Amino acid sequence: MAKIELQDVTVDIPVYNVRGRSLKSMVFQHAIGGNMRARDRGDVVVIRALDRVNATFSSGERIGLIGHNGAGKTTLLRVMSGVYAPTTGDARIEGEVSGLTDIMAGIDMEATGYDNIIYRSILLGHTNSQAKALVPEIEEFSELGEYLNLPVRTYSTGMMLRLTFAITTSIRPAILLMDEMISAGDASFIEKARARLQGVISNANIVVISSHVEGVIREFCNRVLWMEHGRVMMDGPPDEVLRAYHEAMDS
Repeated sequence: MAKIELQDVTVDIPVYNVRGRSLKSMVFQHAIGGNMRARDRGDVVVIRALDRVNATFSSGERIGLIGHNGAGKTTLLRVMSGVYAPTTGDARIEGEVSGLTDIMAGIDMEATGYDNIIYRSILLGHTNSQAKALVPEIEEFSELGEYLNLPVRTYSTGMMLRLTFAITTSIRPAILLMDEMISAGDASFIEKARARLQGVISNANIVVISSHVEGVIREFCNRVLWMEHGRVMMDGPPDEVLRAYHEAMDS
């Protein structure tokens, strides 16, 4: 059984060598969206990216994260994936986690496509032998053929997306974390990629998706967290939370 328990999770991110208080206020209020907190030194500010977040996610739940840019959605995903440790509070994760938040992570631009299948698969938690066993399936799905023998720096953007998407969706985690739905390049590949992604989602015990697309939230999620400035404003059924969110945005 998979489970995520967040108890008073707070994440403070220090930003160094930032000068000019008016500039700091403008940049962090509009670009980051978190709460800015001063440090003793004038050239250091601290962004409170998450502020005492409490939530419990259990098997069978598909949770959508909504809110403006800088609301804390990506930071929350990174805490749940283990990239960030809470500054205070506690994040308890039970079950294997896979984060589709940065599908380019672990890619060596000078290595071949085949080599990157191994590198990226190991980074996602597979052993070397498990990674090698995935090669034929990833090769077939990506449809890259002989290009897999070439360094990935020679790939087009669409080819790179095919490769990284195929690798990233080759695993079947207990907990799946996603930062927006992944696009997989050209139109002829999109439906195939969407079907594959739906399979990954349906096989996971817990799915958490951050998205600005309401249709994605309604299609995949049975619970929604509305976040603002690092805090959870509302947690409940999609229709209720989305209605409250729209009313707040329109007011």
